[in-house]
Amino acid sequence: MASASKAIEKRLQSLEAHLEHENPVLLNVVRSFRELDRVAYGMGLLNRDQSYATRIPWWPLVALLGTFSAGKSSFINQYLGTKLQQTGNQAVDDKFSVMCFSREGNARTLPGLALDADPRFPFYKISHEIEKVAAGEGRRIDAYMQLKACPCDALKGKIIIDSPGFDADAQRTSTLRITDHIIDLSDLVLVLFDARHPEPGAMQDTLQHLVSDTINRHDSNKFLYILNQIDTTAREDNPEEVIAAWQRALAQKGLTAGRFYTIYNSEASVPIDDPALRKRFESKRDADLAEIYSRMHQVEVERDYRIVGSLEKVARAIEERHVPYLRELLDRWRAKVVWGDALLFGGITGAVLGGSIWAGWWDGIHFVPPWLDTVKGHPIISGVIAAIVLLILISLHFSIRRGAARACTRGLLREMPEGMQRESILRAFARSTRPIRWMFSRNPAGWGRGARRRITKVLADANGYVQELNDRFTNPSGPGAEPVVEDAAAQARETGTPPVIEAVESLSERRERSG
Repeated sequence: MASASKAIEKRLQSLEAHLEHENPVLLNVVRSFRELDRVAYGMGLLNRDQSYATRIPWWPLVALLGTFSAGKSSFINQYLGTKLQQTGNQAVDDKFSVMCFSREGNARTLPGLALDADPRFPFYKISHEIEKVAAGEGRRIDAYMQLKACPCDALKGKIIIDSPGFDADAQRTSTLRITDHIIDLSDLVLVLFDARHPEPGAMQDTLQHLVSDTINRHDSNKFLYILNQIDTTAREDNPEEVIAAWQRALAQKGLTAGRFYTIYNSEASVPIDDPALRKRFESKRDADLAEIYSRMHQVEVERDYRIVGSLEKVARAIEERHVPYLRELLDRWRAKVVWGDALLFGGITGAVLGGSIWAGWWDGIHFVPPWLDTVKGHPIISGVIAAIVLLILISLHFSIRRGAARACTRGLLREMPEGMQRESILRAFARSTRPIRWMFSRNPAGWGRGARRRITKVLADANGYVQELNDRFTNPSGPGAEPVVEDAAAQARETGTPPVIEAVESLSERRERSG
């Protein structure tokens, strides 16, 4: 345990060293996470080899989801300005590809183990999650994920994740588990559909997972829905009807607000003979690509707010969810123990009274057992017998406590509220029902005035961090800040590829002209 504790401390120190130069605001956030860890250690919600700070990704993440042949890989290659991903009309890559920047001259593809065994990546020990879905599959992490390192400036400061298609296969359940994990971690999620297959009604299962299951999330604004390869509809009698069909399909799944983008890859596009039609398609494509690229260049900003939001979410979960739930469990446990003790001591009392009556009856006929006379005449023996009886009663009481705790634990596993981690609650409940702890304590173990003060301070600090971030990107006390798209354009000029630079600068110019 000591070595595990040192390992987590080393990880936090490494993170702090990185953030000290990259982002001082987030450096303070790590220190606030340490305060939450102290509360969680006292309550038993965390082991000493765990930290809330290591449960969230500190890198900005952009994820691409969609069906097979929806153009995800082509989109990534166009954004990066290099052919990193294989492309084709059929499924050419059935793994999650995690792409990050590399200082080496050549791109490299590394196995999934590189992600599963490295705590610096947000997929550390993801094989354990896969194992929960399908026994034995956790050992096949290389069949699910791969790491691609590329010396591309557009990857600096972010991670891009390309997912396999959603068409059903033998690994579907595990794939969806990883997809959900990626969605939770990501700062921006691009959901791509293929305009070459204008029958969205045949994709109900896919639409359900990619649309219906995401629009009601608290972070639904991070999803961008994109109809890719729209150039293939240019030869239709009414290409707008294809777009309308997709919009109706998405609306049926609940997506009635937000942007719906239509794009295509200019290098692999279908020739459009009509000049006016070609210009209209190109104008719409360029405008939508510019907005998408702008959002992708803003993920570092969104990352900062996401991490501060995670800090606040964890603090509120401890105070508003974990503590009340543990109190409820302790109330149930205490009631079971009281009833058990009542039955035990009631039974003993009844036995003693019955024995007294029986002994009195025999005494009335002048027949008293010889051993009873011996006990009455020796106080030491009487004291020893009383001590033995007391120890037996205490032992029975603690047996009742353990049995009541097991009964509550079984109920806990059936009634666990959504979003709570079973292992954390079990550990905290076990700590609160230890034999050395006072049974009638109202609060869970580790929850007192000191813990409340720490939680209150963390929540106040979280508000302060948001204000610091606002001061970096806005000017609420004075004239309006520069539009965020200007920051995106500046970043694109520094790190982007030519298509990215052109698209984002075009968006910036159009916004300038519009006032």
